[in-house]
Amino acid sequence: MNITIKVPATSANLGPGFDTLGLALDLWNETTITPAKEFAAQVSGEGAGKLALGKNNLLVRAAQRLAERAGWSLPPFHAGCVNRIPLSSGMGSSSAAILTGLLAGNALLGNPLSRDEILNLACEMEGHPDNVAPALLGGLVVSTIEQGKVIARQIPILGGQGGRVGAPLQITIVLPDFYIPTKQARAALPKKVSMKSAIHNISRAALVVEALRIGDLGLLGDVMTDTLHQPYRLRLIPGAQSVMEAAREAGASAVALSGAGPSVIAFSAGEAGVGEAMKRAFEAAGLEARIFCLGVSSRGVEVENRE
Repeated sequence: MNITIKVPATSANLGPGFDTLGLALDLWNETTITPAKEFAAQVSGEGAGKLALGKNNLLVRAAQRLAERAGWSLPPFHAGCVNRIPLSSGMGSSSAAILTGLLAGNALLGNPLSRDEILNLACEMEGHPDNVAPALLGGLVVSTIEQGKVIARQIPILGGQGGRVGAPLQITIVLPDFYIPTKQARAALPKKVSMKSAIHNISRAALVVEALRIGDLGLLGDVMTDTLHQPYRLRLIPGAQSVMEAAREAGASAVALSGAGPSVIAFSAGEAGVGEAMKRAFEAAGLEARIFCLGVSSRGVEVENRE
């Protein structure tokens, strides 16, 4: 049996939706699973030469984790990975690897776990649902954890500007050549926040969802602000604040850190030059950067079995 698994990139938080909001993007990792005598992975594209190629590969560990949860023994396999999602970028590369492994293990064992059970297991491994949920479901996803169970819902969205529903939504992500360890990004956050900050984020997170749902980029620009994580993480990334300002000056309606960074995500109705302006701002801070112009993926993971 050959199994092909495709998983989209994701951008989490979306400003005020810390650990809650996530968006699937039209940039995909593709992995082919084939029977083998021992566990092995071959990686091309992003992460080639950097990722573990044996049983310590995150994908393989995720597949083993699913087999343990199902109570079955997992047959060894070879994973041929074509990676397009950059590592440590704030674009969901670890979530993509975890889901790929879980779905591979599930398919090899005859699908003993439901999709909800896979989502919960992915969240256990990742630590939060805001990347794994949109990668699994596609589109804009709101998620939370209640009594150890992930609750996630996809919200249909439209692109637009200034309330004009249906105009194309352009997403620009600029990724600097800069590494922030996840532990450092988490450690930068305060252990307590004020009531004022909590209200700020709760109200604006709800309005971010509404802005994307109706395609109102004007509203999105008004409410994509955060007090819980961005002020602390932006300090860790050289030039990030200037990059956000450059994006707005170039015509972006809304800008935020993508996940924990270091990438920055901008939303516009297709204005030319947003990505280049952001790239130049990073370069002014001494960092090379890459531009990704992407659409929203309404589809989540795809699994194809071939006998």
